[in-house]
Amino acid sequence: MSDSFELLEPDYFTTGAVGAPGQRVFYLQGRQARQVVTLKVEKEQIAALADYVAGLLAKLPEAGTVGTEMPLLEPIEPAWAVGSLGLGYDESNDRLVVVANEAIERDEEEDDEEATETTEAVESEGEEGATARFLITRAQASAFVERARALVRAGRPICPMCSQPKDPAGHICPRSNGHAVRRE
Repeated sequence: MSDSFELLEPDYFTTGAVGAPGQRVFYLQGRQARQVVTLKVEKEQIAALADYVAGLLAKLPEAGTVGTEMPLLEPIEPAWAVGSLGLGYDESNDRLVVVANEAIERDEEEDDEEATETTEAVESEGEEGATARFLITRAQASAFVERARALVRAGRPICPMCSQPKDPAGHICPRSNGHAVRRE
């Protein structure tokens, strides 16, 4: 079982990616004192979290600002991969609560019957993955939204016909009956 983390007052909270568009690996990272927590996430998870954070911030009074130039801290060594993200608001501490749950891998070699038995056994034993909780300020949340949206926009362009990412070498769009779409 992986380690769980709880950063009640992180002084740093960011997202970032390493690699070329189309091959990037995305990370969520927080730091409190000397403890740096880095988690591997998917681009879609970051985009969705940014949208939810922005929606929650719109319902709260405006807060101070934090710089959005917050690169990932070295070394970038994820503790584990994120399976799901959640968001809440701790009114008593005036902090947004970002909860990341570890992705649990199942053995794919098992047949369906064994997989069902294993899943039931795991659920009955209560075995769960690790959890990371980051209680961030509204200013940190606002900076996260800006950085996450810029990070997502920096990816590969999207085909207007099929909504799939286009590769730099070209794109074979399923909506164009298999014909290549010119690079733009």
